[in-house]
Amino acid sequence: LQDQFDNLEKHTQWGIDVLEKYIKFVKERTEIELSYAKQLRSLSKKYQPKKNSKEEEEYRYTSTRAFLATLNEMNDYAGQHEVISENMTSLITGELTRYVQELKQERKSHFHDGRKAQQHIETCWKQLEASKRRFERDCKEADRAQQYFEKMDADINVTKADVEKARQQAQLRHQMAEDSKAEYSSTLQKFNSEQHEHYYTHIPNIFQKIQEMEERRIVRIGESMKTFAEVDRQVIPIIGKCLDEITKAAESVDHKNDSQMVIEAFKSGFEPPGDIEFEDFTQPMKRTVSESSLSNSRGDGKSEPKFGGKSKGKLWPFIKKNKGAGPEDFSNLPPEQRRKKLQQKVDELNRDIQKELDQRDALTKMKDVYIKNPQMGDAASVDHRLSELAQNIEKLRLEVQKFEGWLAEVEGRLPARNEQPRRQSGMYEPQNPSAVNSCAQDRESPDGSYTEEQSQETEMKVPATDFDDEFDDEEPLPTIGTCKALYTFEGQNEGTISVAEGEMLYVIEEDKGDGWTRIRRNEDEEGYVPTSYVEVYLDKNAKGA
Repeated sequence: LQDQFDNLEKHTQWGIDVLEKYIKFVKERTEIELSYAKQLRSLSKKYQPKKNSKEEEEYRYTSTRAFLATLNEMNDYAGQHEVISENMTSLITGELTRYVQELKQERKSHFHDGRKAQQHIETCWKQLEASKRRFERDCKEADRAQQYFEKMDADINVTKADVEKARQQAQLRHQMAEDSKAEYSSTLQKFNSEQHEHYYTHIPNIFQKIQEMEERRIVRIGESMKTFAEVDRQVIPIIGKCLDEITKAAESVDHKNDSQMVIEAFKSGFEPPGDIEFEDFTQPMKRTVSESSLSNSRGDGKSEPKFGGKSKGKLWPFIKKNKGAGPEDFSNLPPEQRRKKLQQKVDELNRDIQKELDQRDALTKMKDVYIKNPQMGDAASVDHRLSELAQNIEKLRLEVQKFEGWLAEVEGRLPARNEQPRRQSGMYEPQNPSAVNSCAQDRESPDGSYTEEQSQETEMKVPATDFDDEFDDEEPLPTIGTCKALYTFEGQNEGTISVAEGEMLYVIEEDKGDGWTRIRRNEDEEGYVPTSYVEVYLDKNAKGA
């Protein structure tokens, strides 16, 4: 292939293009794997039970626990696709990208040597041609000088001096022709040697290096394809384990156990009613009323429908009074929201204190430098600022103490989160009069929200207060528009509601200046979300109404 230099140059460039195309293919595959893993994780997260919600209670059944296990395994399954992407990026894309750069440099070097060798042989060829033309010209000049001398020598009219001059000129031309001949012979011999060296040594060596380079490229792309398959094969056992765990979770579903759990959850504990005695109205009434009679059981159960009645959808009745800036201790908010606001205020004040402390430390160091090196500045110039900082720090600390006191007061009144709901524990138990009478004062439910749920007995015995008048007859708030969730929000605190990105919900109360908007998903689910997390579309007619 010594005469196919240009074609080899094109072919090796094509080989590099193929390698770069394969790198691009693997890179796109890694992006697909990452996107797939992200979608799987989002799917798993979307169907995870929301914390502190009714959904969490539903996951005590074996079927829902199996579904939860499936979601967790899908999360691990997504992780393996991320591993595929990472390994392909590091073992194939990264390695081949570096190799392509090295390959380009090596190819450039080899073809540079080849072009240099070609230029050298072309230069030798031009020197040979020039030497040959010079030899040819000198020979013709010598012949013409010889013919002129012979002509002058034969002419009897020419002087002897002219004949001698022509003879000397002929001898000079002959000598020049001999010198040109010797030079041409030497140049020809040198060119033949260079040409032989070029075609049998230099070019074969260069082409051998190009061939080895090209074969290494071919081997490398083959090894990369094998790695491509191995990266997938390595995660197959782990993916298999994920699928085995899903199968195991499915096999753990126990319909008998779930049925028993339903029975345990809803059984009332009442005995079935006894037989109703015959009442003979011709005789004095002899009927005896037992505690387990039908009328008794019905009477006892009258108060049950009241639980979760018309106020079911209300989360925070007091929030309606949150108009304007509100008191400094946030006493207009429900306990949990008040606790959050107070905690935020304490954290904010602590950050302000830290900033002031940092400034004080910096100024103290500057003052020390000025004391040691008076030429750099006056130490007394920072005393005024240090005094101001000390006063600010003291004021902020007093503020922190004040808000921490309110916070301790709120946290002391809040029930523990793991405390069982009191109204649930007494739902199916007979209520004594004292418990009924105290129900009106114990409005705060264990989750930190307020409720107006009262038994029928309580309504008869406890006089109505201003608070009762305000909220007892309150209907669920009407919708005033819709909103779209811009981001996913996990409502982990009392009174909040979890939303997924892109979800459409109903707006039932605008932001009152505290950064929260009240929304509703359905009749049973409503709560507050940060206003910055949703895009609100208010219904003009509803708002005007």
